[in-house]
This record gives sequence, C-alpha cells and structure tokens, in this order.
Amino acid sequence: MPFKSQAQRRKFAELLVKGEISKETFEEWNRETGTAKLPERAKPKIKKKTTTKTRARSAGRAKSEGKAKHKAR
Repeated sequence: MPFKSQAQRRKFAELLVKGEISKETFEEWNRETGTAKLPERAKPKIKKKTTTKTRARSAGRAKSEGKAKHKAR
C-alpha cells in the first residue's frame, strides 16, 4: 500500500527507527509509492449528506389530503 502523504512517510520512518515495524514493511510501502509527489498532509474524505426527500413528499401529501377533506364538507 503506498503512502498517502509526507507526514505518513515520516511517521513510518519514526516507527522503523523505534523498531515497531520491520525494514521490509517500510521498504515495501516506499517501493509502492515510488517517486510520486505527495502532499504534506492527506485530506479526509468528505462524507455525502443523505437527503430526506421521502419525508418531505409524505408531509406534503398529508397536507393536500387534509385540504381535500376540508373542501368536501
């Protein structure tokens, strides 16, 4: 899996020095990244908001049905 940012690459180098990851793991990630120009920090993915169209439609129908009943009187 390639690195996504320079900060991640530095963190892995720090873990390598501490002995928390193996040299092979670091080299594998480094090889897969290659010479790509990485951003300083990776931006989090933006979650899409869900819409509530069904609620809006059902509320509108209830109002129109109430008006129809009122007109029938």
